[in-house]
Amino acid sequence: MLKFAIFDHLDSSGAPLGKFFEERLQLIEAIERGGFAGFHHAEHHSTPLGMVASPSVFLAAAIQRTRTLRLGPLVYVLPLYHPLRVYEEICMLDHMSGGRLMVGVGRGGALVEHERYGIDPTNASPLYHEAFAVLMRAFESDVVNFEGKFFNFKDYVVQAKPAQLPHPPLWYGAPSPDAIAWAVPKSINVVSLGPADRAKAISDRYRNDWRALGRDDAALPHIGITRHVVVAETDAAAQRIADAAYAKWRDSMDWLWRHAGQDFTLKGIYPQTFKELAAIGHGVAGSPATVRDYMAKLEREAGVNYVLCQMVFGDMTFADASHSIDLFAKEVMPAFR
Repeated sequence: MLKFAIFDHLDSSGAPLGKFFEERLQLIEAIERGGFAGFHHAEHHSTPLGMVASPSVFLAAAIQRTRTLRLGPLVYVLPLYHPLRVYEEICMLDHMSGGRLMVGVGRGGALVEHERYGIDPTNASPLYHEAFAVLMRAFESDVVNFEGKFFNFKDYVVQAKPAQLPHPPLWYGAPSPDAIAWAVPKSINVVSLGPADRAKAISDRYRNDWRALGRDDAALPHIGITRHVVVAETDAAAQRIADAAYAKWRDSMDWLWRHAGQDFTLKGIYPQTFKELAAIGHGVAGSPATVRDYMAKLEREAGVNYVLCQMVFGDMTFADASHSIDLFAKEVMPAFR
């Protein structure tokens, strides 16, 4: 069964920040009413691509506006965190949500942002791996003793455990099939972006490694892919909304790279216009029937069981985003249940 969730960069719409946050929280309420499997959001810094620099703060608000929706960061950019501090925040959020938290972890894809935080990009990967090791040690132990290159802890007494034991579901952004080998034994959910054939290679590798461990397909973790999605009554109406909103989102996407005088590395995945994006299969704007057909084809070609739909982006109006989400929930999702 194909499941659908929402992914949101929480990129600037140009609206005042207070209004921006309130409308996003209202959309999260609509996402819960629609029966989506989850809400995932990005973490970015020093760029209009992401206005939620503190995932935990935003999630604390979103948790209070929902009752059943699973939600979480995709990802916590671990090189920017004290790992025990983020562990404590995860425990708080998991209990505050009644065990609905999902935890994405990663190095962070935009090393140009790490530089603004004073992090040497060459240290980002080892920092991530060390922080992740500390995080897992805290989930698994009552006392953390750790000696590493970047972090050293002695006799950290763990006072709280999350509601979901041993930890909330973990998510990881997989750039290639080889990158998910470590995720399978830990039952970590994975998500990719870009071409369907790469997602299929990731999916095939995950399923094969999963079966090699003697595990049941019924317990297979989520293998996801992100796609821009806009739904309206007609193809033309949806395409008008998508074309306009994507222009601002795409400008935010490479804003910091342009500011830094660096080459944007995701041009092939996120071209300049929505028309080009749709042409390479990385997004869809259309009527419910058009979007249903697109999702059925994506499921066949990518082999995924989870689609993270990016349905609010750029300067898309609240009315257009909420209507698109409502149409998707009522007229697209039921075809895949």
